Amino acid sequence: MYRHLLQQEAWGEFQRALGEETVRLRGEKFEALVIVKRTKMGPYLYVPYGPALDGGVDGKAQPDAFQEAVRALRKLGESRGAVFVRIEPAAALEASQIAKSGFLKTKDLNPAETWVLDLRQTREEILHGMEQGTRTRHNQFSKKGLSVEVTREPEKIRELVRLQQKLAKEKGIGTFSEKYLKTELEQEFATLYLVKYENKIIAASLFFDDTENKTRYYMQSATDAEYKKLPATVGLLTAAIFDAKEKGMETFDFWGVAPEGAGEDHPWMGFTKFKRSFGGEERKYAGTWAWPLKPGKYRLYRGLRKVNRGLRKIKR
Repeated sequence: MYRHLLQQEAWGEFQRALGEETVRLRGEKFEALVIVKRTKMGPYLYVPYGPALDGGVDGKAQPDAFQEAVRALRKLGESRGAVFVRIEPAAALEASQIAKSGFLKTKDLNPAETWVLDLRQTREEILHGMEQGTRTRHNQFSKKGLSVEVTREPEKIRELVRLQQKLAKEKGIGTFSEKYLKTELEQEFATLYLVKYENKIIAASLFFDDTENKTRYYMQSATDAEYKKLPATVGLLTAAIFDAKEKGMETFDFWGVAPEGAGEDHPWMGFTKFKRSFGGEERKYAGTWAWPLKPGKYRLYRGLRKVNRGLRKIKR
């Protein structure tokens, strides 16, 4: 049974450190880490990249495993008075199969498409698989006076926060709080990479290591736009990729790309091209789905969410 990092106990510990309530459900053919989220409309259940089902991410999930999970989630939801249940199956499930159980497709929270690199290749094969421009920037990294610092010191998260806030101000996008990012770095699975240039931090990224599935995830990241001509991000990523390989990881997950066939106007197309330039292949999940247990309240919840998103855009 494949369990994504977000379905493992380490992620549950992180959620509890943030003050969230979690519930672990187990059956004969499924497992689920459930986060009980609180809203003014009432609670709802969230299963990030789950439930985990017999069949795994590469195999065909058994229909009875999904139905067993659905029954357990409904029972939990009804006992908690939940407005709805939100799932993101990482297993191979057909959309029609999920819909038949009463779920509605919603906007994806975690990416439904991601980009992965096979670290079981040799170092030379990985470099050869990169686009020429990316490989050139990798080779120029140290020659340009750049260096990488790897740390797990929680206080160093301020460097990432500073860069993200600067980026958010320039592009009008949202960011996570310092408390959230610091709590992430305090977890055993997290490592922070910093790029230095002339004694200044100009790029920073958080990486999460899933030792159960031998996968490193590329997570929170930011770069100082004033130094965009320097190969800071490429050097940071190649350092993280080869460090992960040395640690015995078998997959590097770039965490989210635009869907296959998306046009040039897709908001993710810029960083999608960048991630693909390192070589690799696409991996697809089932996406985010919601099962209204209280349809009236769920419709009201959805309406209020749309209004709040609109107000945030106006403020920017």
